[in-house]
Amino acid sequence: MGLSRKLGLVAGPLLFFVILNLPGLLEGYEYANAVIATAVWMIIWWITEAVSISVTALLPLILFPLLKVMPIADVGANYGSPIIFLFFGGFVLALALEKVNLHRRIALNIIRLTGTTPNRVVLGFMIATASLSMWISNTASTVVMLPIAMSVIGLLINDADGFTKNDQNFALSVMLGIAFSANAGGIATVIGTPPNSVLIGLLENEYNIEVSFLKWMTLGLPFSIILLIICYLVLVKWMFPNKELTLAASKEVIREELDKLGPTSGKEKMVLTIFGFTVFLWIFRTLINKLIPGLGLSDTIISVMAAVALFSLPYNTTKGDFIITWRDTQRLPWGILILFGGGLALANGMSVSGIVDVVSNAIATSEISILFTASLLILLMLFMTELMSNVALVAVLAPVVAGIAIGLGIPMLYLLIPVTIASSCAFMLPMATPPNAIVFASGYIKVHEMARVGVVLNLIAVGLLILMFQYVVPLMF
Repeated sequence: MGLSRKLGLVAGPLLFFVILNLPGLLEGYEYANAVIATAVWMIIWWITEAVSISVTALLPLILFPLLKVMPIADVGANYGSPIIFLFFGGFVLALALEKVNLHRRIALNIIRLTGTTPNRVVLGFMIATASLSMWISNTASTVVMLPIAMSVIGLLINDADGFTKNDQNFALSVMLGIAFSANAGGIATVIGTPPNSVLIGLLENEYNIEVSFLKWMTLGLPFSIILLIICYLVLVKWMFPNKELTLAASKEVIREELDKLGPTSGKEKMVLTIFGFTVFLWIFRTLINKLIPGLGLSDTIISVMAAVALFSLPYNTTKGDFIITWRDTQRLPWGILILFGGGLALANGMSVSGIVDVVSNAIATSEISILFTASLLILLMLFMTELMSNVALVAVLAPVVAGIAIGLGIPMLYLLIPVTIASSCAFMLPMATPPNAIVFASGYIKVHEMARVGVVLNLIAVGLLILMFQYVVPLMF
């Protein structure tokens, strides 16, 4: 165990007891100390990763009832929130795509269609990765793309002229393109990346505000596409241009990889049908509910329906062969679901203890510019997520940002959406996101190379999110 983890392990509970026994931090709010102390303990353990971040998320389930902040039934309800089941269904859907290798087939066909000139190959990898990251975890999408990319780069290393500067630039563009597009792609949908779901859950649980799958996608998808285009241009036109490079054999690599998969199987077609039908229902849910009054179809119901269908619709009735069995769920990221619950419980604690009210009142009585405050919060979130889990960060900061929005007298969605999206725009450091870490481990990228491109993209993302706050979100909500 590293020094930071050892220090964090001790400092978390130690500071918890210190804060708990201080005189009332917020006058008139009896349980504020308890919630602040719990939040500090969780933040320290999340930052240092002294224990698993999912284990840290269980602390409110123990501490809030013992400290009389909330009864255990109320705390436990956060761990069974509908948004958690929305993500559970999304995870099962992703599991099915991966199990039948459909995600790999989709990715290879996208790369094949974009062409085989160097820049088009980079673009193909980026589009394929981003498309997968909309539906499966950004880690899984990166892991799928990496060996294919390594095969293409291998062609350059073993060609007649060796591994030239142009070859190196191409390798950097492909690797960084995969990582950055995995991060950007997840922004497009509610289930694409965990911070999105933490926000949706907070809005539903605490404020009875519903943001549908389609509503998020109409905002998230264009932003994701714009960010993807910018990443591509910065990589291949500015930072790592690969002039006069030819990749004639890359077409063969893609064809060989597709040949290995063989013809589309019946299971793949079945998963694709369920996946397509689920996305259709998510997009047209509001219209369906209008056409069938009283139906009450929700994004969570649709998600769980898809999961149940994958478990219960037999591919082969004679053999009793199903697409997904419960044994497959061993690979499901259950810890993320607990992490959601812990984040929602912490947000609930901040609300019932009055902390959010104190923040909103303090902001309301100040004379801070709304635009300046929004810009500062976006900048803070984006650069903090380089060092800390973005899910944990959103879980801690989203309730506070909601209080700030109330204090500023603006709809909380205006501030919460760009600040939450900022948590998915970490391009600078290998430890910032799993995709960054995975491509860094390939050996083709040095930290300073990732940081040089990442800081530029981070600042561009901040600018885009400020524009979103100022002009786009108010139009849509």
